[in-house]
Amino acid sequence: MFEPSGPVPPARESGAPSDLVRRAPKVLLHDHLDGGLRPATILEIADEIGHPLPASDAASLGSWFTEASDSGSLVRYLSTFDHTVAMMQRADDLRRVARECVEDLADDNVVYAEVRYAPEQHLTGGLTMPEVVDAVREGLAEGEAAAASAGRPIQVRQLLTAMRHQARSREIAELVVANRDRGVVGFDIAGAEAGYPPTRHLDAFEYLQRENEHFTIHAGEAFGLPSIWQAIQWCGADRLGHGVRIIDDITVDAASGEATLGLLAAYVRDKRIPLEMCPTSNVQTGAAPSISEHPIGLLARLRFRVTVNTDNRLMSGTSVSMEMQKLVDAFGYTVTDLRWFAINAMKSAFLPFDERLAIINHQLKPAYAALGA
Repeated sequence: MFEPSGPVPPARESGAPSDLVRRAPKVLLHDHLDGGLRPATILEIADEIGHPLPASDAASLGSWFTEASDSGSLVRYLSTFDHTVAMMQRADDLRRVARECVEDLADDNVVYAEVRYAPEQHLTGGLTMPEVVDAVREGLAEGEAAAASAGRPIQVRQLLTAMRHQARSREIAELVVANRDRGVVGFDIAGAEAGYPPTRHLDAFEYLQRENEHFTIHAGEAFGLPSIWQAIQWCGADRLGHGVRIIDDITVDAASGEATLGLLAAYVRDKRIPLEMCPTSNVQTGAAPSISEHPIGLLARLRFRVTVNTDNRLMSGTSVSMEMQKLVDAFGYTVTDLRWFAINAMKSAFLPFDERLAIINHQLKPAYAALGA
């Protein structure tokens, strides 16, 4: 646990974030667009396109997603996306989902977010990948405008994801570069790790490096240290998506509590490589045994560049505030610790330096100072 350095969030109803946690400004780096749809939106679009669903009302459908995602299997977790991706094959639907994503994040007091999705998964309705990117950009802009008019300004940027079991990573990397001045700030690969190492996509990563483009890689979630090592040392990842299994390279003495870092863990900490940690999702997929035993507690204490994220808000039935509150409950974090997580994330964002600094100095720090941090 961090040293107490600010007020602990006040008492709250069980399961609900405290008012202080809700009001704290947040930065989100790891959120999947196709993992955050509103159940009511899924029902409406499914009715239009004739897609069968496992439930017929919004509450039951939301419960189905979270229950189906609680299996402890990443493969089973990923299978729930069959129902959300099917809702995102038409330009109007993509715009709607993107707009609602921004509105929901703004309502949770997120001030900056990077939302990711795989353009190659949204082509069955006849769209091209550039048209997918355009539709999402339009929806994000509509959401930003609506949030601003409601007094909740937010900036949301796109990360384009390639599926690690497919062979379109170079094409999507080129799409990132083509849209770098149009709201796309980076590249990602995602999907089941086992059997699909990031080194399969070296051509894409080498191209991105030559183009001075940012990228993150899902690594160290369902697979261990070799996945993290390859993502960093072979592929040159700027950030690690999840990175939970870096804990396997840290030994803690049972008597003294002193931690000894292996070479890879020490490198990750020394180089300040950001870890995009998603506590609830990590427990759902079996990457962590529970919130109270999540590696984030030790990694934060050891001052790794830890960030707190949602992964898939629908599947995990979560929000950034809920993730933060769970950590407060498990580790006794204070508002000053929440400030540390938010600034960590903003430092690690793929925005230009001056834009990151402006958000830190003019939004995060003043707001947290008003909360007592």
